[in-house]
Order: sequence, then structure tokens, then C-alpha cells
Amino acid sequence: MNNDRHVIDPIADIPYRKHSRWLPFLLAALILAGFGGYLFWKMKAFAAAENQQRRQMPPIPILAEPARKENMNAYLTGLGSVTPMNTVTVKSRVDGQLMDVFFKEGQTVARGALLATIDPRPFQVQLIQAEGQMAHDQELLRNARIDLSRYQTLWAQDSIPKQQLDTQDALVHQYEASVKIDQGLIESAKLQLVYSQITAPIGGRVGLRQVDPGNIIHATDTNGLVVITQLQPISVIFSLPEDVIPQVMPKLKAAESTPVEAYDREMKQKLALGSLLTVDNQIDPTTGTVKLRASFPNRQGELFPNQFVNVKLLISIEREAVTISSSAVQRSAQGTFVYLVKDDKTVMTKPIVIGMVQGEKASITSGLSDGDMVVIDGTERLRNGSKVELREPGNQISGKSNSK
Repeated sequence: MNNDRHVIDPIADIPYRKHSRWLPFLLAALILAGFGGYLFWKMKAFAAAENQQRRQMPPIPILAEPARKENMNAYLTGLGSVTPMNTVTVKSRVDGQLMDVFFKEGQTVARGALLATIDPRPFQVQLIQAEGQMAHDQELLRNARIDLSRYQTLWAQDSIPKQQLDTQDALVHQYEASVKIDQGLIESAKLQLVYSQITAPIGGRVGLRQVDPGNIIHATDTNGLVVITQLQPISVIFSLPEDVIPQVMPKLKAAESTPVEAYDREMKQKLALGSLLTVDNQIDPTTGTVKLRASFPNRQGELFPNQFVNVKLLISIEREAVTISSSAVQRSAQGTFVYLVKDDKTVMTKPIVIGMVQGEKASITSGLSDGDMVVIDGTERLRNGSKVELREPGNQISGKSNSK
């Protein structure tokens, strides 16, 4: 029987166990390093293939335009309604039969133009009566003054009592008052004759006739004869948020002429150019807006009463600003940018900072210079470094035609 046995020394086994503990970590590190290298090689190969494919792709047709340095207007926009400066319902100031009408519906009349006449004969009769009464009272006054002169002489000779003189003096004053009343009746009759001639109190456009000739009209009639609306000049009342009051009021106090533009409902056609006239004296608490009135010459009749318009109020001018079309501005998670066309006919993304946007224009505070060419159409397929070919606005590629 062999008594020799293999005895393991526990002290000698310690290094072996230490190395076996770190062995899995070393293997994992080697695997990760190998996998990372493989990914790096794969991505590099993919990027090279992508660059190769991009170089082989045909140029992407785009529409571009240069950034321009120009003055840019800042506008406040609001909704408004065309409101006449003056609207008058023409009514008769006397009662009588409407004899003649001298205007045509829709006609433009001047202030003081004769519109219609009322039968003047009753007022002529009143004038004759008043003139006759005045002639009668004037003769009584003349005779009373002669008697007063006689009584003054007799009283000076102590031939009549003082009471008789005073009575005659009072009679003279009575007749003088009667003559004044007669004069008033004459003037009243003349005024009635004037009122029988109905004239235009303002210049403007005549509306539809409300009464036909031959009818009896009265001063108390509610409808009146016709409505005249002043069209030149005309105003537009529009609303803006209350926050803009600090921007508007200094211009009014300085008596500056603040331009106001009126546009159609779709904000495409400019209808008229006017100026700010005034601001209302209170804010509407329900809407938080304030009303403003602008005046327009309206020489060609561009604006019509109660017409709905869009209003643009020029509030400031940004001078020598770098501007581009709003369609050139692109947005991403990193911010706003544009595709800048380089000299080698490739594009690069250029971060920008937008200042003011007005309609189809945007001012750039940083990122672009005057003359930089930016893409305004065809950005859907672009990437950083894409090869491009400029085309004209009419879908015509430079040197080629897209039509088949």
C-alpha cells in the first residue's frame, strides 16, 4: 500500500486563486474592446460608403437667394372696419309736400348742393303777412313818436300832466317791441323758405332715396329723405392689444405721421395707405384691447363703409438689417439654422439668430452676412455637404430644363 499522498499547500494556492478571480473581467474587457473596434471600423466604412454614395448622387435642384442688407419695417397688425368720418340722415326741417328731388341714388354730392324742394307757397304767404303786420306797426310807432315829441313840448310849458307824457312814452316803447316781433316773424318766414330748399349738409355719397316726390313729409319723420356718407377722407377703426400702447402713444404725442396700411380679408392685396389719427381713451376690459382710428384719403374709393380690413401699423424701422426669406429658416432641436450654399456648390448648415419676422421676411442678428446665398426651396432632401444645383424660380435648372 502506497502511503504517498499529494498534499496541496494552502499557502501556495493563494496566487492561483487571485489570478482566477480577475480572469473573467479581462476576458470581458477584451471582448468589449474587440466589439468597439468592430463598430468603429463599421461606422467608418459606412461613412465612407455614404460619402461615396453622396458623391455619386446627382446634384439636388434648389432655389436660393442672397441675404440682403436693407431697412426692415416692424408692424403691428390688427382687424378693423371701415367707418365714415361723417354720416348724416337728411331730414326736412319743415312740414310740407315734397315737390322735386334733384339727386340720383349713389351720386356723389358736394356740401350745400340742392337735394330736394318742399312746396314753398305756405311760407311765402306767412312772409307776406309778417311784412304787412310790420308795416302797420311801424306806422303806429311813427305816429306815437310824433305825439311823444308834442307831449314833451307841452309838458315843458306845463300844459299837460307828467302822467300823460309817461303814458305816451310807454306807448312808443310798446310799438317798438311790436316792430321787433314783426321783424322776428319776417325772419322766421324767410327761414322757412330756406328750409323748403333741402341741401346737403356734408359732401359725400348719396344712398337710396327714402321718400318719393309728391308725399307729405314732416320734420318729425324718423327715416328722413336720404343718407349721405362721407367717403373722402374715410377712417378705419381697428383694435390692438393693450400691451402696444407704450409703443403707440409717444408717436401721437410727438405728432408724428404714423403710416397705416389697409389690406383685404386674405391679407394679400394692399388696399390703401393712410395715417394714424387717434387712440381711444379707454381699454376694453373684456378683450384687453384698445381701439385706434386711422384716416385714409380714399381718393379712388378703395375703401367702402363697414368693409372688413386687415390693418398694419408701422411702429419702427430696423435700418441696415440683414434679411432673408422666412422660408429659408429651418428649425431643429439644436436651434434655428439655414442651408448656406458654398462656392463648390455644396451646402452646409449655418446656425443663425433671428431678430424680427415680418410676413415673408426675417432679419438675422447673427450668423449671416450681406450676400450669403441661402436655400429657400428644396430643403427636404438636403444634408450637410449635399451637392446642389441652382434653379430659377420657374422650375428651370441652371443650364438645363426640367420639362420632359
